[in-house]
Amino acid sequence: MTTHEQPGGGISDSGSTPQRTKGPVTLRRSQVTASTTDQRLLDTRGPSDWVHTDPWRVLRIQAEFVEGFGALAGLGHAVSIFGSARTRSNTPDYAAATNLAASLARSGYAVITGGGPGIMEAANKGACEAGGTSVGLGIELPFEQGMNDYVDIGIHFRYFFARKTMFVKYAQAFVVFPGGFGTFDELFEALTLVQTGKVTSFPVILFGSSYWGGLVDWLRQVVLAEGKISEKDLALLHVTDDVDEAVALIDAGIRGHNGGGMAPTEWYPPVEV
Repeated sequence: MTTHEQPGGGISDSGSTPQRTKGPVTLRRSQVTASTTDQRLLDTRGPSDWVHTDPWRVLRIQAEFVEGFGALAGLGHAVSIFGSARTRSNTPDYAAATNLAASLARSGYAVITGGGPGIMEAANKGACEAGGTSVGLGIELPFEQGMNDYVDIGIHFRYFFARKTMFVKYAQAFVVFPGGFGTFDELFEALTLVQTGKVTSFPVILFGSSYWGGLVDWLRQVVLAEGKISEKDLALLHVTDDVDEAVALIDAGIRGHNGGGMAPTEWYPPVEV
């Protein structure tokens, strides 16, 4: 039986999986609306009275950070895994993501995904079934699916930038499986943060050499050749097809950052309140 806590504190039943929801933080799937908050924020068409609502959106944005920080502050070591929501469950990529997440969970890492289907579901499944902590950071989209059933800690975001902060703040590595525009966005966001020193000793692993090989070749033969990046920037990427190698790269990155220890890492300075 699913128990769903209403905004006023009530509980309703739907389905067969235990679920508790309070505000944007939930344990299980939730439906999204056809019109998103990001869309309304960026849409300047129509009457000019929309400008009077923008200051109030600041409070909503603040609430997303507060909810995310509160839910994930005690997470410990974690790895964010990205990839296509369109990946089918009978594909090698789905199996690899499941196996990798399970291996990470057995090594003591929590696994963070976008909480949706495809690679996200595979990673959450692997972590959940291996007894680890499975986290899903969902986003409000007009066409996207809800939280997959393998998420233990789920947070629903309205704004991409708040969600992205959680992916980086509470993870010590990124593993990127084959995906589309959303996956590319997350990949290059991570690379930019590492390149500019906003995060340090943060492994960025591309899983699937046949898929990512062309991108890496282009970066080397065009972007590097024209001086747009340096050799050390290109070295930030690690390409592998092996689960054990990916876990070893993550372990090495964390040990390097912590001087050989495994204490939790805080990537951002503490916020004074």
